[in-house]
Amino acid sequence: MKEGIHPNYQPVVFQDVTSNFAFLTRSTLGSKETIQWEDGQTYPLIKIEVSSASHPFYTGKSKQILDTAGRVDRFRKRYGK
Repeated sequence: MKEGIHPNYQPVVFQDVTSNFAFLTRSTLGSKETIQWEDGQTYPLIKIEVSSASHPFYTGKSKQILDTAGRVDRFRKRYGK
């Protein structure tokens, strides 16, 4: 591979700001913020809004949308036969 044309692929910590869940992976993203990880090393820190720890699909805490106003029944009554 040619030198100097590829981004720096390095270990980075991603932290979910809503649940304080963090994981270490490799990425080309960088940051001025750093964090000391469990192994004692210091890594760049990328803060994210949603991860598997806070997303309703993965946590099972999704809200069901219910038809409380009876819109379906009113539609069927109005336009049904």
